[in-house]
Amino acid sequence: MAKIHAAITGIAGYLPEDILDNEELSRMVDTTDEWIMTRIGIKTRHILRPAGKGTSDMGSEAVKQLLIKTNTAPEDVEVLICATVTPDHQFPATGNIISDKAGLKNAFSYDLNAGCSGFLFALSTGAKFIESGRYKKVIVVGADKMSSIVDYTDRATCPIFGDGAGAVMLEPTEDPEIGVIDEIMGTDGAGRIHLHQKAGGSVKPASHETVDAREHFIYQEGQAVFKVAVSKMADVSVEMMERHNISPEELAWLVPHQANMRIIEAVARRMELPKEKVMINIEKYGNTTAATLPLLLWEWEPQLKKGDKLILSTFGAGFTWGAIYLKWAYNS
Repeated sequence: MAKIHAAITGIAGYLPEDILDNEELSRMVDTTDEWIMTRIGIKTRHILRPAGKGTSDMGSEAVKQLLIKTNTAPEDVEVLICATVTPDHQFPATGNIISDKAGLKNAFSYDLNAGCSGFLFALSTGAKFIESGRYKKVIVVGADKMSSIVDYTDRATCPIFGDGAGAVMLEPTEDPEIGVIDEIMGTDGAGRIHLHQKAGGSVKPASHETVDAREHFIYQEGQAVFKVAVSKMADVSVEMMERHNISPEELAWLVPHQANMRIIEAVARRMELPKEKVMINIEKYGNTTAATLPLLLWEWEPQLKKGDKLILSTFGAGFTWGAIYLKWAYNS
């Protein structure tokens, strides 16, 4: 019997209408367009502004579009995994809420938190459900409302992040020329001191003091994170190329996490890839955390061809990192 692979058979994305550009941001905090573009490479980011709207609203819109694109009945979806660091609530899982809003009555759903690596970890998990032979339709969502945990008085972090969501459909295939082929994943919990949210969890529950101290926002030590991110993303990506004897000429696309333009460029150099083979949209969307990879695939979908070799590479809080090698399953 041929080996079952999990193939991405459709993709959809959602971005809020409101845009926060560098000019507006420079009126909110001591920064400039030149400073942001030089150090990070971001011009604009989408922000989910309406009151009462959260990560599930973006995620469910992406899922609804995905169902239409793939001609899938909501009741046929069996599993939904939501990768996020900004859940609607501490509980229930945002994946449960997305399934409810999108009408997925027969899917079991849950959340996965691996920082900016969340979508990659969730994609790996979803692929395993498909490879088991038991499940036929699995949706993986990457969605984050990062504006909800950004301190817009902190010039070091507030220019980086934006809001958005993406979703992919995974289905089984026995065609060895398409689907998820391999993965390399890693974590190092010692890195948590450099990138985390100080309060709001069980170690330091919310209190008047934690709110006053602005401890419910993103805390990041930029230089420490930058150094490890470049190393880990490049290492796993090069290792994946070597493991499967993929030359720079053979690789169709690098799909890198959109954290910082300099990180992306450094990883591409290590892989000996020209910029023309690197998906980049950080200038328009910023770092949407778990949504960065699916939003890239969504935007580049018209250019992807069946059999294209892709490496998805990421790094996030935790520290977490990883790479997935897949062959694209369809022509748009």
